[in-house]
Parts: sequence; C-alpha cells; structure tokens
Amino acid sequence: MTSLSSPVSLHADVGPGQPDPSPELDALYRGFEEELLVPLWTEIGDLMPTTPRPTAQAHVWRWERLLRLAERSGDLVPVGRGGERRAIALANPGLGGAPFATPTLWAAIQYLNPREDAPVHRHTQNAFRFVVEGEGVWTVVDGDPVAMRRGDFLLTPGWQFHGHHNRSDRPMAWLDGLDIPFVHHIGSAFFETGPDQVPDRSAPDRSRAERLWAHPGLRPVASPGPSTSSPMAAYRWEHTDAALADQLALEREGHPGVVEPGHAAVRFSNPATGGDVMPTLRAEMHRLAAGARTAVRREVGSSVWQVFDGAGRVRVGDRDWGVTRGDLVVVPSWVPLTITADTGLDLFRFSDSPILERLHLDRVQVGAAAAPEPR
Repeated sequence: MTSLSSPVSLHADVGPGQPDPSPELDALYRGFEEELLVPLWTEIGDLMPTTPRPTAQAHVWRWERLLRLAERSGDLVPVGRGGERRAIALANPGLGGAPFATPTLWAAIQYLNPREDAPVHRHTQNAFRFVVEGEGVWTVVDGDPVAMRRGDFLLTPGWQFHGHHNRSDRPMAWLDGLDIPFVHHIGSAFFETGPDQVPDRSAPDRSRAERLWAHPGLRPVASPGPSTSSPMAAYRWEHTDAALADQLALEREGHPGVVEPGHAAVRFSNPATGGDVMPTLRAEMHRLAAGARTAVRREVGSSVWQVFDGAGRVRVGDRDWGVTRGDLVVVPSWVPLTITADTGLDLFRFSDSPILERLHLDRVQVGAAAAPEPR
C-alpha cells in the first residue's frame, strides 16, 4: 500500500515499454513512494504527449448573465479593504474550480456602483481593463487619472498603484484581464495596499500618459530608453476603430492590409519598443466583415476573446456557439479556432503569446494543417 505520508501513488500497468508486474516491482514502487520519487516510464505519455493536451476546456460565458450576477453583487458585496475589488473571475471547467480562465490567464467582470471607490493597491501581476459598454469610471494609475469609455483598452502594468472611482450616477462594468495564474504558479506574486481613497478625482479628457505618448509615430525625446510595459495608459476606441475601418477599406480598393479576406486586425503595442503592451500579455482587436470566416487556426498558448459588437459564431475544437455583444470565449492551447461573422463582428482578444515566444515554445498552424483530426 502507498505510504500514508506520501502523495506519490504508483501502480504497475501492463503495456508497451512497461516492466512485468511482480511482487518485486511492487516493492520497488513502494520504495519510490516513500522517497517521493516518480519514474518516467510510468508518466511519459502525460508528461511528453505527441501534441499538447490542455487541461483547460473551450467554454463560453454570456455577458448578459455575468452582468446580471454582477449587478446583484453590487447590492450585496461592499468594495473596500479585504475584498479590494468587486471582480468576478471566469473559472474554466477544466481547472478544478480555480478562478482561472486558462492556466496562464485571468479574466473577470468588475462592477462599480455609482460614486463608489475601489481602493488603491499594487501587485506584480500585469493587468488591463477593456470596456464593452458604459462610462463614468476613472482608473488612477500611479496618480494619473484615466477615463474609461466604451471600446477603450487601458493598462495597469505590474507594480503600479491603481484605484478606480465612479464619478457618475450609474454603475459600470468592464473586463479585467491579468496574468494571475502564471504569476501564481511560478511563485512570484507580491501585493501592497495604497491609500484607502483614490487620491486624484479629477476628470481630464486625456491622461498625462496620453498627452506624452499618444501621438502617431512620435516619441518624446525626454524618454529615450525602452520600457518593460507600454507607457500608454489608454488606447482609445476612436483610434482602434479607424485603424480597422481603414484596413477593410484598403481591401475593398484592392490593396493589402487585412489578415485574410474580410478580416482586419490590430495589435496594441508598446510605443517605446514596438513590442507587446506587457511582457506576459498580448492584446488585439479584430473586425470581420459580414459573412467573413477566418481560416482554421491553432497555436500553442491560450487566449480569451470577447465580442465587442455584432454577432457571429465561434467554433473551438468540436464546440460551436453563436455569440453576441460581451460574450467571452476561452481557447485552450492547440485547440482549433474558427470565427464566422453574421452581421459584422468586432472582437477583443488577449493571450499569453509573449510568454511562449520568449521561451521559444510558440507554434502556430493556419489553414488545412490546423483542422482537427477526423474522428
């Protein structure tokens, strides 16, 4: 029998490359258990599969249902020290109830009541906000007030103090994305509280970071070096929308610019380096013209997609869903993805691609090679 004090449990199995079961083999395995040892020959199929076998599952969360539960939470759950945020995380059905969308990505709906503050804190996890609807909340990042409006993508890089303040008479909800699961698994998390109240409640049209950095192709000479994360506090929807519209217009005029027919896409980038906005997270916006369909695509690493506007269908592996505004879909590692637009479709996407690329573990297949194996 397995030692009561050992979490290791080994069993002799019959199969290719496995030793013949015997009392001597059982005694060897009990010795392994007592010394907390696991032989590779019993685990190689799980540890070194021929292709990735993600524990996360493809899943869809309906924004309408999330918002209804968030609104009820606004009636029942206070925001303040201890809870810090009224944020409700997506729990992937394949991850045992952990509050993780994928093994590396955290996604949540955050909800703030009228005239309410979410207190200031900071953490080593990188974070962003993406606004599907509403306005009236300011996020203050290291003392810089940043307005949050529909379609805006807003950054809170790791270890920057930040709090939120709703100046309006209406509640507001948005998507939070962080690298919490990755930071949690590698044991590198730090957290620190700041002032109980958001220190700057002013409401400028543009943050100081935007005034310094948000000029196309222009870099402030006063900031010559690269930065780990983007110094831009906000990427405004009017610029994202115009970039996507121009790509599709160029396609109609017979010029290159789109990813594939009817599919425009932009990646939010760090203006100081041209790379990703944060070292662990990639963010993009995609627009599919009515009737457009993406090629089948699969890649190492996971992603979360949120519908910003329009309607369509998303197929992940053998799962297929109709989606509309606000709906969230998780795509596990190496699971084929296809998106089809009905009336035209705008989607926000974030992923762990920068991690995989820095480790040289990234791999992408597009088209016929990415199609699922026939059953």
